[in-house]
Amino acid sequence: MTDNMTQAEMIASPARDKGTLVLRVSDAIRNDILQGSYAMGDKLPSEAQLTRAFGVSRTVIREAIAALRSDGLVEARQGAGVFVLDPINFTFQRNRMNVDKDRVFSSLEVLEARTPLEIEAAGLAALRRSPAQEEEIFEKHAALIGCANDGQHWSEADIALHIAIAKATNNPLFATFLEMQGNAAIPQTGQEKQLQDEDEVAYRNLLIKEHERIVMAISNRDETEAREAMRDHLKGSQERHRSLLRNERMRVVAKLRGDS
Repeated sequence: MTDNMTQAEMIASPARDKGTLVLRVSDAIRNDILQGSYAMGDKLPSEAQLTRAFGVSRTVIREAIAALRSDGLVEARQGAGVFVLDPINFTFQRNRMNVDKDRVFSSLEVLEARTPLEIEAAGLAALRRSPAQEEEIFEKHAALIGCANDGQHWSEADIALHIAIAKATNNPLFATFLEMQGNAAIPQTGQEKQLQDEDEVAYRNLLIKEHERIVMAISNRDETEAREAMRDHLKGSQERHRSLLRNERMRVVAKLRGDS
């Protein structure tokens, strides 16, 4: 449980109305999920445990969990409890209410072309990378981490890491493909935040973890894990962009129904 929402702080707060407590509890659990305290598939503590941890009523906990369900961060499974869903999808969807559909379609096309090539590249890099190439991959990943709060340079750092992995295959055609794409290889929606928007920073931090899994697999010369990590990263990105299009269609239909 995050330290910024202890039971003592909840009790000491002068604002004790239920609505405020629901917001505080839901914000605390949401932050725990986005900061990695809970991973996708993890089970949240029981209602009784959360009640004790926050020093609030069961009703407050239920409403806080309902808010998280509405966000798409958790799901309740009958008889089993409440489980964490993909947090990266939540941060990706936030504040993208009017996407540029043409850019999303273009990004999907690039992702589809990249996916089989980069899965193969990750596996080959795990088998063939030299110590110098391994160090280059680590350096590019460190640069990506440094751009978590810098949306303006995020795309450049992202593609630089992927190119470093491609070069570690020691087959120049892999890197040539990505270099030809340039920043276009990094998916865009038309609503990227360029500076320090909180949701965008959280989204980038989750992407950093996806990249870290790839980097560590290559470092460990684990071909199978490197392929799976790259597949999960790129397939996940495809699905997130497809979900944007689905949500956009739903908004258009809802608006048409409201206008009719």
